[in-house]
Amino acid sequence: MKFLITNDDGIDSPFLHALVHALRDAGHELFIAAPKTEQSWIGCAKSRLRPVASAVSSRDFGCTAWVIDGTPSDCVSIALAHLLPADQRIDAVLSGINIGRNASLGFILASGTIAGAWEGAVHGLPAIAFSQDLTPAQFEAFRASGHRVDPDLLQSLNSSAARAAQLAPDLVASTPPRRFIVHNVNFPHPCSHDTPMHRTVPARVIVPGLFGPAADDGTHRFIFKLGDDISPAEPLTDRAAIESGLISHTVLNYGALGTPGIDT
Repeated sequence: MKFLITNDDGIDSPFLHALVHALRDAGHELFIAAPKTEQSWIGCAKSRLRPVASAVSSRDFGCTAWVIDGTPSDCVSIALAHLLPADQRIDAVLSGINIGRNASLGFILASGTIAGAWEGAVHGLPAIAFSQDLTPAQFEAFRASGHRVDPDLLQSLNSSAARAAQLAPDLVASTPPRRFIVHNVNFPHPCSHDTPMHRTVPARVIVPGLFGPAADDGTHRFIFKLGDDISPAEPLTDRAAIESGLISHTVLNYGALGTPGIDT
């Protein structure tokens, strides 16, 4: 298959590189359009008020790649309209692998990773977002080390990337075009070649107070919180699946929003 790949952690993210290498090893043809810098928590924002620069990437991905000074949505929109060769038909947009989970209603809409996939869906393409769960301690260690992946996490990441490459063709084949569907796949840590995958729904998580009180200069700082999970016991949620060591697969069917008869 031919995939357009993006992410929200930036073109230098080792999690993006792991996904690209796994997809290449599986024989897929890839094009990459990734942000120049980290664009986490930006949702599906587009850079309306400034010009956005794109350039061929010098990173050694082994495939055509562009670095774009914009959001994940910018990357996908610009690549599909202007960067991809005119004779290339893309089968799907893949986004990730994100550094950390993208699970629950409290976080899905804020995710730049999911937004990159969503931009593909808005263009009528099948789309998949992949994310790798980390503990808060692992996340902080990863940041403090200058984005180096320790051996324990690397083993999980490589397994997750291989599973992503295995799952993508079937998920794409099962998704009709122009249906506004994003597959949201979250890998647990640890993850292995035989970790089971379960269909899930987004957890219902209330997330108050993501900013601290004003400092002396009047500014507020972001504070990450997992929020309060108020989900019923059934059906299985993305958050519960990840925390049980399962791969979570949630079908985000935006085309069904507002449909009469659907339980709200």
